[in-house]
Amino acid sequence: MPVLTTDAESETGIPKSLSNEPPSETMEEIEHTCPQPRLTLTAPAPFADETSCQCQAPHEKLTIAQARLGTPVDRPVRVYADGIFDLFHSGHARALMQAKTLFPNSYLLVGVCSDDLTHKFKGFTVMNEAERYEALRHCRYVDEVIRDAPWTLTPEFLEKHKIDFVAHDDIPYSSAGSDDVYKHIKEAGMFVPTQRTEGISTSDIITRIVRDYDVYARRNLQRGYTAKELNVSFINEKKYRFQNQVDKMKEKVKNVEERSKEFVNRVEEKSHDLIQKWEEKSREFIGNFLELFGPDGAWKQMFQERSSRMLQALSPKQSPPNMWALHGGF
Repeated sequence: MPVLTTDAESETGIPKSLSNEPPSETMEEIEHTCPQPRLTLTAPAPFADETSCQCQAPHEKLTIAQARLGTPVDRPVRVYADGIFDLFHSGHARALMQAKTLFPNSYLLVGVCSDDLTHKFKGFTVMNEAERYEALRHCRYVDEVIRDAPWTLTPEFLEKHKIDFVAHDDIPYSSAGSDDVYKHIKEAGMFVPTQRTEGISTSDIITRIVRDYDVYARRNLQRGYTAKELNVSFINEKKYRFQNQVDKMKEKVKNVEERSKEFVNRVEEKSHDLIQKWEEKSREFIGNFLELFGPDGAWKQMFQERSSRMLQALSPKQSPPNMWALHGGF
């Protein structure tokens, strides 16, 4: 990460044009033509070499208190933030949001170190420099991207880009033989702190990938990546492909089990409906049976009526009275 180095221009390492010393000659008032913050987000942020600040007006040094009050009124406060920004994530975006909103009218320049510098001083990256540049260009808080940013901030760099303040978290960053690479910037009153987002960092993301490497390797083999592209050995490739086949079989068995359960549930529902209907029909059948054949049923009444008629038909009729006997004979 950057550090401010000293030179002959100023004891603090700040260019004379950014120091509190008055200019040696009186300059006529020149209107500021510094680039303004982006108002629309219909295009990515420009690169610094495409939209460099060519303003000829003197770039007076500001205090943080002045900048917070919204001065100067004729130009934005130029805030610089830098980093590697590998695997650009929400922690990066939140830090840039803080840098952008430090002052009422800020123009945020973001420096991104090249692959050569990063690999030399920090280590290998997942994304190459072109990908990291593009990620920053599409962050809404960024007004300008500086490619191949220096690892250490020099007075020439600060003056070239007319930087008022440098934004970074306040944790001392040791690099390039220094315990705190922002020490000189802090002493010059140009440092404004931001807060880190806990729980998210590029190192955390890489740790997750390394921890779950087998899962991601198997997934990408399924998606068509070759073992060579994934840097997977022949034995591991066969192991991963076998595990993928096993998982497919498990999924098929699971699907069969689910379909079987669904079938059994449907059969149970149908069986329950049939049993319920059978019970209803049974009660109806029994009721009809009792009504017909019960003690007081219609069948008994009908049987009794038929029996009575049959008895009547079988019984002889009584003889008429003996008239002779009635009259005492002749």
